[in-house]
This record gives sequence, C-alpha cells and structure tokens, in this order.
Amino acid sequence: MKTSLKSILCALAVAGASFTAYAQEAVPAPAVAAVAAATAPAVVPADAAFTAYVNNTDPGAALAGVAGPGHNGFMMICAALVLFMTLPGLALFYGGLVRKKNVLSVLAQCLAITGLVTIMWWAFGYSLVFGKSFESPFLGGTEFLFLKGVTSAPNTDYAYWISQNVFSMYQMMFAIITPALIVGAIAERMKFTAIMLFVAIWMLVVYFPLAHMVWGVTGWMNGVWNGDAVIRAIDFAGGTVVHMSSGWSALVLCIILGPRIGFGKEKMTPHSMVLCMVGTGMLYVGWFGFNAGSALAADGVSANAFMTTMIAAAVGGFVWGLIELVFRGHASILGFCSGVVAGLVVITPAAGFVDSTGAVIIGVVAAVIPYIFCTKLKAVFGYDDALDTFGVHAVGGTVGALITGVLATSSINGNLTDANAYAKKNGLAELVSNGGLWLEQLKAIGVTLVLSIVATIVIAYIVKAIVGLRPTAEVERQGLDINEHGEEGYVN
Repeated sequence: MKTSLKSILCALAVAGASFTAYAQEAVPAPAVAAVAAATAPAVVPADAAFTAYVNNTDPGAALAGVAGPGHNGFMMICAALVLFMTLPGLALFYGGLVRKKNVLSVLAQCLAITGLVTIMWWAFGYSLVFGKSFESPFLGGTEFLFLKGVTSAPNTDYAYWISQNVFSMYQMMFAIITPALIVGAIAERMKFTAIMLFVAIWMLVVYFPLAHMVWGVTGWMNGVWNGDAVIRAIDFAGGTVVHMSSGWSALVLCIILGPRIGFGKEKMTPHSMVLCMVGTGMLYVGWFGFNAGSALAADGVSANAFMTTMIAAAVGGFVWGLIELVFRGHASILGFCSGVVAGLVVITPAAGFVDSTGAVIIGVVAAVIPYIFCTKLKAVFGYDDALDTFGVHAVGGTVGALITGVLATSSINGNLTDANAYAKKNGLAELVSNGGLWLEQLKAIGVTLVLSIVATIVIAYIVKAIVGLRPTAEVERQGLDINEHGEEGYVN
C-alpha cells in the first residue's frame, strides 16, 4: 500500500513539473489538489523522481515505466513539426521550383513516400534502427517488429521520460523526410513507380543501417551513447543520417537518370516562387521540431538547439542574398530561400553541441560553400540536379558533419564530458577536450559516402531492370502530372 501511495504521489509531482519549474510558488491545479487531498497529507514531500524529471535524468525505480507529461507533450509537438516539414513544407518548396506541368508529381511523391515509409517503419524499420536484439553495430533487432511492445512506457535506452510510441513516431518523421529529399534531384523525369521501388529498397539498404550506426545504442558510430563505438562520431539531428545520405544518393541517381529533355537548351525556371517561399517558411518552422526535438526532452540542450537553429538559418539566408547582391546585382527570393535551407542543413548535426557564435559561423559557411556548388560547380560538371538537392543537402550535410567536430563544446552539452559514462569509456570526451573530434567526424563522413553511393548505384540499376527509370520522351515533354496522375495543378 505504501509503495502504491508513493507511486501515486510521485506521478502527481511529475504532472506538475512544467508548472512548478517556472513558478515562484507551487500552486496545484484544482483537480490535482482534490486528488491529493483525498489520498495524501496536504504537503507532498520532495521526491528524487521530481528532480529527475526536471533535470531529464533517470528517475530510478520510483517512476519506472512512467512517461513525463511535459517532455511527452513537447515531443509530440516536435513530431508533428517534422511531419509538417514534409507535408506541406518540402512538397510546396519543391513544387514551386518545378515547371507547372510537374507540380502535382512532386506532391504525389511526397504523399506516397509518407505512406510507404510509415508502413515499413511499423513493420520492421523501427526495430531495425532502435532495437538491439542482434547486438550488432550495423542493425538493431527484431524485438519491435510490427511495433510489438512499443507502448506508452519509455524505452530508457533512448529517453527516460518519453513514451516509446511517441519516440517511435518522432523518429519515423525523420525516416519519411529523408528519401523525400531525393525527389529534388530527379524531379520532372523519373517514373512514379520507379521512385517508389527505389525508396523502398533504399530505406532498407541505406537508411535503416545508417540510422542504427549513428543513433542506435549498439551503433558503430554512436559516440555519445555507445561506450563500445568504433567511430566516436556525433550527429545531433541528422547531418550524416538524413542530409548526407539523401544528398549523395540524389547526385548519383540524377547522373544515372541523365538530364531532363531540353536541359541546358530550354528555360526551366521555377513556376511559382511564391510556393517556394511558403514552403521554405514551413521548413524553417518545422525544423525547430527537427533540431530542438532531437534532445528528446524539453531541457537545456533542446533550448540551445532551438537558438542555434534560428541563428544559423537566418544568417545563411542573409549571407546568400548578400552574395547575390554583390556578384549579381540583385538578391533573389530563390537565393534567400536556398540560404535559409542551407543554414538549417549545416546546423543540423551541430545544433545541440555548439554555442551561438558557432551558429553564426555555421550560417556563413552554409551560405558560401553551397552557393559555390549550386551556382558554379554544377554548371562546370553539367549534372542536372534539378532542385539543388546535392548542392544544399549533400554538400551542406558533409560540411556540417565536419564543422561539428571543430565547433562542438562540452560547455553546451554535458554528454560530451566524462560525466557521460559512454563518452568516457569510448574516449569521445577526451577527443572533444583535446580537439581531435574532427577526425572521427571525417571517418563517419567516409562511411556515409561509401554506403550511399555504392548502394544507390546498385539499387538504381535493379529498379531500371524491373520497371525502368524514366517515362517516355513524349510523357516527359507533356508533363508527369497529366500522364502519371491524371490531374493538372492548374486548369485554365
């Protein structure tokens, strides 16, 4: 009876955490007060579990299996924001950049990828990424197949206070947007069926293993949470897992596909910069869920990620526009949008590890280097990266992963210190302290490059052999909307 009473009191204390953390005097809500009056003395004693809740640490046996309402609510909002990045953010961003005869094809691809990846995640994706029954550095396990056992109780391998079903849905949103990014490089010239088959195989061969290697508790490159990690790398929200993997795969796929009919001879300007700007704004807003949510709690690390995300994106957009103004005589909406997205991409792996000055540096770098690739080198090499997926996401993700190793500081994130037993055991804390982390980041970049490029080549030719990659020349000229989806985005 005493144990049950203690559990009830602890749960009530935790439920009031979000309010009491910010109030000068704790005043219980009427409903809570009524329950407390009926079941306990007027004064609820302090409990270690309450402190653990506020500090996002292990509550121990006192609240085992209980999710914290504040952290849980925060993560549900963040999950919704990450989905908002794909639908409608990325869909409108890419949709505005293509010609009007292909706008619906982009929207359809984003919608279909959302459904396909959700089914795969439910069936086996989550288990392969975040399970551990295989005891493998490359894949997770089978214990969560069909989300079996994924309940509202936390999976404390990853978070003490978040329901595992919420955690699984949050991570699923990352899995959805990653292959959707590839769409930008091959826009206007790849068959819908080919894209779906490519994504299905790519998720299985590239995304699931890479996500486990970087974020899984037994992951080969998880320097923060695996004491036995071989590569002691860090990736706060997906520089390697999301942006490098999709961006480099996108480059390879667009080269194998070849350029759009008329590329370099006909004008292929965006049909609606208004949609592009609206989509960019949605991506910007959603990215706070992407980066701040990757702390997996509403805590100080999350707050820092929120700040650095805002700064890097704003600086990236401003500097890109300034470069255009100086060298082209005008600052374009496309330039501002590209700079904002580049800033978001480059800060992603670093958001919870760098300070505000680091975010400003990242914003400048995010504008300069992707600008060179998008406006200069693409023309030199002649590849048809239709919507600059490679120039922004692959290049930005690679730069971000490397610069994280230079700018990360333990003063921002205590998980990079000896206080984190895993970082102490595998040597990450010492690397951060002595300035050697960039080399581990370089190793992670190399692994990501090899996996993404080699796998994409193999998958592309498999898909080509099964269903073919491109529509007929006549279909491509008429547009994918009317031919592949039987609809038009704009009817006169």
